[in-house]
Amino acid sequence: MKLCIAEKPSVARDIAKVLGATMPKQGYMEGNGYCVTWTFGHLCTLKEPHDYGPQYKSWNLFLLPIIPPSFGIKLIPNKGVENQFKVIEKLVSECDEVINCGDAGQEGELIQRWVLQKAKCDKPVQRLWISSLTEEAIKEGFQKLKPAEDYKNLYLAGNARAIGDWLLGINATRLFTKKFGGNKAVLSIGRVQTPTLAMLVQRQKEIDAFSTEEYWELKTKYRDVIFNAAIDRLKTLDRAEKGLEYLKVNPFEIVSFEIKEGKEKNPRLFDLTGLQVEANKKYGYSADNTLKYIQSLYEKKHVTYPRVDTTYLSESLYPKISGILQSMVIYKDLISPLLEQPIPKSKAVFDDAKVTDHHAIIPTEVPPSQNLTREEKLIYDLIAKRFIAVFYPECKISNTLVEAKVGTIPFKTSGKQILEPGWRTVYAKDAKEEPSGKDKDEEQTIPEFKVGESGPHEPIIHQGKTSPPKPYTEATLLRAMETAGKQVDDEELREMLKNNGIGRPSTRANIIETLFKRKYIEKKRKNLIATQTGIQLIDTIEDELLKSPELTGEWELKLRKIESGEYEANQFKDELIQMVTELTKKVVDGKAKAFTLHEEKEEVKEKKKREPSVKKELQTWEDTQCPKCKQHNLMKGKTAVGCSDFKNCGFKVSFDIFGKKLSDKQLMDLVLKGKTSKLKGFTTHPENLTEGIVLLSPEFMVTLS
Repeated sequence: MKLCIAEKPSVARDIAKVLGATMPKQGYMEGNGYCVTWTFGHLCTLKEPHDYGPQYKSWNLFLLPIIPPSFGIKLIPNKGVENQFKVIEKLVSECDEVINCGDAGQEGELIQRWVLQKAKCDKPVQRLWISSLTEEAIKEGFQKLKPAEDYKNLYLAGNARAIGDWLLGINATRLFTKKFGGNKAVLSIGRVQTPTLAMLVQRQKEIDAFSTEEYWELKTKYRDVIFNAAIDRLKTLDRAEKGLEYLKVNPFEIVSFEIKEGKEKNPRLFDLTGLQVEANKKYGYSADNTLKYIQSLYEKKHVTYPRVDTTYLSESLYPKISGILQSMVIYKDLISPLLEQPIPKSKAVFDDAKVTDHHAIIPTEVPPSQNLTREEKLIYDLIAKRFIAVFYPECKISNTLVEAKVGTIPFKTSGKQILEPGWRTVYAKDAKEEPSGKDKDEEQTIPEFKVGESGPHEPIIHQGKTSPPKPYTEATLLRAMETAGKQVDDEELREMLKNNGIGRPSTRANIIETLFKRKYIEKKRKNLIATQTGIQLIDTIEDELLKSPELTGEWELKLRKIESGEYEANQFKDELIQMVTELTKKVVDGKAKAFTLHEEKEEVKEKKKREPSVKKELQTWEDTQCPKCKQHNLMKGKTAVGCSDFKNCGFKVSFDIFGKKLSDKQLMDLVLKGKTSKLKGFTTHPENLTEGIVLLSPEFMVTLS
């Protein structure tokens, strides 16, 4: 018997269907020589300090640093997890071969290896590696199974990352909390979290320290075109007025007129960060929510694997492109012109050297169904249009640059015209959403000027104010994390810097959410603002290693080198142990600063309120009996709560009901009592109801009354 282990029940069902393992059992599916079981994401975690010794239960400055002789793993303490692990453990002992069907990425590899390690697996292990969950992709993946050994470095990198985060997070958090927290709050420090916060704090300080200054500029209007004086901004109104008088008595003359034809390159395909940036800019979606929407689209088989950091496709995908385009019937008007001739095979799209484990995010041949949420439809639309746009011709433009003078004062203006829209055709209907931050002068239609021509003009003074640096939004923060704080607009250069960005595409959203939960940052409209607590925490940390984006980026590069076999995982661990040991000595021996918590009560309240609720949630859902079949317990997924035997029972309640996301307590009321209290904020009810009580009907359907 061959045992397949997937990362979640829904993926296990897709795999089981393809393999013909259609007989449901408790915690797995069976048939055709296969057993298909699943984890719920992480079943195992690294042991906690107190697992290495009871003395570590209390936080003691003089027991730091905590360096286990060897790192162990344990099951997450949760009844549902323990029950499922027993199923996996039994199947591992009975099978002839294991097929690791985990998520095809570093985290997915780690999840599966830890489970197999905990189950004392000594059977041969094969690896399924797929980029989409379509039936065709799963079949193809099973025809190309690879030995688990091929992915050993991927696991070593994931394990080194987890150990590194443990060493720094556990020790530095205890260290700073005990030294500076004054028993009032936990000061949370993290390998990626802290340098990310440091970037936000630095920007906040630049904004707070900024002193606005007035300035004046000279402009003039000639033949309905605005020209700007090509001189430094004037610091006083008096100088500007003298300049204006000078302009009034001197003639305007064209010095040069130049038109250059150029091209605007096609936008690149999306990686996860690019998609999160675009969704934040266009729709204001948080990075975390965008990841949830794209993950759902992936599980519904409409798009390829999302946790990627490349914007290229494998050359082997080229023959499939026409078929994917043909299947995208709702975009047929945009796609028809492409299919009239062979799809171009450009190095800007297809490049094996730029693809490692996975390619960029693209649609699959499974078109979206009507039951997608509004958010999922918008995210799919972003991916689909970007996929179509890369195969269109480049956009041809003309840039006009005009230089002139009034007396001895030089003037200039410029304009851009689109000659052939090319890929911009795909976004023609989205014109209003095009970037609006461009100088209006660039949008001017420039007539033809002759060198030497002269004539009357209308000079004016323009008064302005200097602007402070812009606060980070989630979009700009994600880009800054990707490039370790460097401001990079060029896509090719950004691609080169990805190897030592902060964190990984799949973890950055969670890091931002953690900063919110800790109350180190807050959101004002779209802007991310460092709170006084966040600012003070960064000011308390004197060690640059902890808060430098560049140094954290170097660690990230080493982790990637472990993945490619160019660096030893043990060396990475030893370097972090040395760093943590030196940091501990430095802080313990140093002077304690007064850490005044500006949000002290909120921070403590948040901590007290939050931790038990998470614990309760983990215990409660897994211990709650399914109200429909009354034979199995419930299980919480990413988008819904449902029966652990969903295949047969079919009971499921989505978190999102008629456009409103229900809290765990509201969902629990619905499941246990059959109704919620009166709620407001419903946006997608077919009868336009916006408030009411959510009811669970005798047929286990959700209604609003």
